Amino acid sequence: MGKKMMALVAAVLLSTSTLVMAASVADNMDTIAENYGKVLKADSTDVIKKGLEAMRVAAQDAQKGIPSKLKSKGEGSAEVKDFRHGLDLLIGQIDGALALANQGKLDEAKKAAQDFKPTRDTYHKKYR
Repeated sequence: MGKKMMALVAAVLLSTSTLVMAASVADNMDTIAENYGKVLKADSTDVIKKGLEAMRVAAQDAQKGIPSKLKSKGEGSAEVKDFRHGLDLLIGQIDGALALANQGKLDEAKKAAQDFKPTRDTYHKKYR
């Protein structure tokens, strides 16, 4: 393979990995919602752990962004801070459910996951 072709392949790979890592807040919310459904329907601790871990990663990534509704607000605005606080709450809830799943307590982990809904509803009402 020639040097130009290797450089082109390297450039494509680097740009693709950057795009994958930089999901929008909306994309992260979609990931959370998709995995939330999987968690509630899980029939094994492996499935629930994978779903919760994916939700946690997406929530952490979403914290780095600002939702469309808040784009006109500054990074340090009360609304953006509150949005991120809501994600902190969700991450804490996810961690609690994940701890139960890691102990093999599938039913308890699913029950804990059901408690994510009020958090989602509260913050969707404000920032969706």
